[in-house]
Amino acid sequence: MNEKIDLTAESFEEDRYARLRLIPWWDQDRLKQASVMVVGAGALGNELIKNLALLGVGKIYIFDMDRIENTNLTRAVLFRREDVGCFKAEIAAERACRMNPDIFAKGFVANIIDDVGLGVFRRMDVVLGGLDNREARLAINQACYKVNKPWVDGAIEVLNGFARVFVPGRGACYECTMTETDWALINKRKSCAMLTHAQMNEGKIPTTPTSSSVIAGVQVQEMLKLLHQDRGLPTLAGKGFVFNGLTHDSYVVEYQEKPDCMSHDTYGEIQEMPWEADKTTLGSMLQTIRSDLGETAVLEFDREIALTARCGCGSSKPLFCPVHKLRGEMLLCDSCGGTMQFSTAHTLNGSESFLDQTPAALGIPPLHIVCGRAGTTMKYYELTGDYVRVFGE
Repeated sequence: MNEKIDLTAESFEEDRYARLRLIPWWDQDRLKQASVMVVGAGALGNELIKNLALLGVGKIYIFDMDRIENTNLTRAVLFRREDVGCFKAEIAAERACRMNPDIFAKGFVANIIDDVGLGVFRRMDVVLGGLDNREARLAINQACYKVNKPWVDGAIEVLNGFARVFVPGRGACYECTMTETDWALINKRKSCAMLTHAQMNEGKIPTTPTSSSVIAGVQVQEMLKLLHQDRGLPTLAGKGFVFNGLTHDSYVVEYQEKPDCMSHDTYGEIQEMPWEADKTTLGSMLQTIRSDLGETAVLEFDREIALTARCGCGSSKPLFCPVHKLRGEMLLCDSCGGTMQFSTAHTLNGSESFLDQTPAALGIPPLHIVCGRAGTTMKYYELTGDYVRVFGE
């Protein structure tokens, strides 16, 4: 008697990723184990996140500080009308998990320039950028190079766009591509402490969902090749893909690496410490550093901290925040209403009166990395005690 054959639909059901596994060099398990950061959850970010979710990228961390507006609904596949007013990062993470229950996605309402510790970048396999802000791009570039991580930049305008890949040690970085105009615009923003946040935002960029689909597709394609870099696949490292949507012309440009570029600094070995940004004191951190490097060692941050504001009338007040976060009202004298001058520092030598404060009190983000230096000897320390607070895992 012949054995009965199961002809139910379930017996013919393929694994979700079966068609992807048909690609000869594909490793789905590698994607499942990957951690990818997406900075910006607008038009480009939505397409990036959608692609990552469909591909089964295991962990997707989304960073954006803005809320959803009506105008986003024409260019953002993950957003709905009822989402208007909600944070982009949080809604995008929720929709990505609905799209593919196999993945984990988390949204962070944060300013990538100041609020994200280097330890976050350090735990990523690839960083994807969907931004329209030069200063944020520069911050991502510097963070990625410090912890030796590749990142893929994308930009769109009307029907045009480009995607660029930056890998430490393999050609030009983002700063290498910057022109005098780029620097002038960044320096203008940095010098205008009296401007409000709204005034400092760059103009709205006209875009379409079609151009964002094209550029985000190229970005994620490059990410896939970076994750499979041992397969010998060619990437756009140090190069850019330029797309003209009006004529459908496209070409690849190679950027010139600048040997004296300030962004090429990569940290050495990083020691994980139980320190927490909002609990560990600066004095205890300095004490540990000196036990490692000697009594002359100093504690260094990778950003300038505004310490004290002083007015010509004799009044003063503490600031304790990164210079980037200074706003005009913070520099107005409470006594006479005049504009105050402020002092800054990025090195602590042990003589400071605020060593009982925490890194968070100075604006240092959780899971950040600080430097201990004695002469030319440097050692890097991570505030690893913040890991659960940041990732919740």
